[in-house]
Amino acid sequence: MSLGYFHYPAPINEPVLNYGPGSKEKEVLKKALKELKSKEHDIPMYIGDKEVRTGRKIILRPPHEIAHTIGYFHEGDESHVQQAIDAALQAKEKWAAISWENRAAIFLKAADLIATKYRPYINGTTMLGQSKNAFQAEIDSACELIDFLRWNVHFLSEIYRQQPVSSSGIHNRTEWRPLEGFVLAITPFNFTAIAGNLPASAALCGNVVVWKPAYTQVFAAQLFMQVMKEAGLPAGVINLIYVDGPVLGKVCFSHRDFAGLHFTGSTAAFNHLYKTIGENIAQYRSYPRIVGETGGKDFVLAHESADPDVLATALLRGAFEYQGQKCSAASRAYIPANLAAAVKQRLIEGVKSFKMGTVEDFSNFINAVIDERSFNKIQSYLEKAKNDPKAEIWVGGECDKSKGYFVQPTVIEAKDPLYVTMCEEIFGPVLTIYVYQPGEFEKTLELVNSTSPYALTGSIISQDRHIVELAVDKLRNAAGNFYINDKPTGAVVGQQPFGGARASGTNDKAGSILNLYRWLSARTIKETFAPPTDYRYAFLGEA
Repeated sequence: MSLGYFHYPAPINEPVLNYGPGSKEKEVLKKALKELKSKEHDIPMYIGDKEVRTGRKIILRPPHEIAHTIGYFHEGDESHVQQAIDAALQAKEKWAAISWENRAAIFLKAADLIATKYRPYINGTTMLGQSKNAFQAEIDSACELIDFLRWNVHFLSEIYRQQPVSSSGIHNRTEWRPLEGFVLAITPFNFTAIAGNLPASAALCGNVVVWKPAYTQVFAAQLFMQVMKEAGLPAGVINLIYVDGPVLGKVCFSHRDFAGLHFTGSTAAFNHLYKTIGENIAQYRSYPRIVGETGGKDFVLAHESADPDVLATALLRGAFEYQGQKCSAASRAYIPANLAAAVKQRLIEGVKSFKMGTVEDFSNFINAVIDERSFNKIQSYLEKAKNDPKAEIWVGGECDKSKGYFVQPTVIEAKDPLYVTMCEEIFGPVLTIYVYQPGEFEKTLELVNSTSPYALTGSIISQDRHIVELAVDKLRNAAGNFYINDKPTGAVVGQQPFGGARASGTNDKAGSILNLYRWLSARTIKETFAPPTDYRYAFLGEA
């Protein structure tokens, strides 16, 4: 029974706590970290109303403290993927039929639980499992995740209000249905907010979801699942499973009721999934919705008018926060020769001032990269750069995995603008700089635009307004999120909807109304109040 229309106004973005000396939030978070480390966690999959433990345990260790065991999670196989699909489809009819205000209430309650009771724990699991410092965890697993949950309710409310016009004697209306089938959410290690939003945004729209997180993000993912259950999410609406990628794809992409993919991860992985879906297209009940946010080789372009302090700060934060493990991280920069010496000095001083170590020491700006595979990949780039005459390491370059996967933040000057670290995504704390002559700014604009297949984020640093306008125009297709006099990271839900094009994804803009349209299927209904009773039209009559 529907007794009214329930509209949800735009929320206020969740305030970021600063965890300063003596603050209550720092005290509470440190207590939560100690509590989370005090026991070994036994983490099940969540399929329907069951907690599933297979006995195939995979160990979880903090990337910055590999001698410590956080706990274990239970890995599944093909049978568990099928069970998750079955549980989702079984829950589908009731979930799609639940009233909008009751569906919205679940996600708003989850946001409030994270903002209060679970804030130190969602931050703590992210810090320990993904090696984020307190501030990086706060802006991700607390604030951004809360914002996604609240803003998506507002965005969907706005969509539901969109109705067609009606002419005399006719009433038109649009239903915004969920997709016919299940949605598969595949989520990355680097943002707890993304991991939570990909299944939650589709579920809010009335869909049922099979969710596979990155193994290195399981600790925080399972806590978000517990929050959703406590908020009242019915069993089977979101099913959290831990399986190998090929196993997941074999079952999901051959299933008739596969209706959509919500993905964040590597470009290579997304390309493979996209191809597989295309090859299986005749098997599906309907054309699946495919949404992907993938890689980036994000740039900072400085003009000769740039303030060196602004530029250096944008690079230090943009390249090295969370060890450069953001798809938006500044990984290539173009600096004019007149600023190169001053910026070099500031970057060297900045990197040398960074403290690196465990997340429990809040004075550490840098923590560990996510795992040994990532460590080895980054180290291989750095070792090659050390011995390449086309590259000069300004600062950093050292790696140590004896206690954790620590990579020293590194700045490389490339003598060749197409040097490998200017072109390839590294996903670590490595910034490569190309120094150009100030008179070649427009030529450098084209270099920025053409060097990388990606188009996720970028920025222009300049005090000349004509130059800013020129860069905005010439780099229109080079970045889905473009920044002026700022680092190319830190998009806020509802303020800077996030996503890129080219090899960076489908640009469906998480954190905006655009993303939710992808999880809805419109049905237009026309009702005629006085239907005709004779087939003849007036034009058939002769004078």
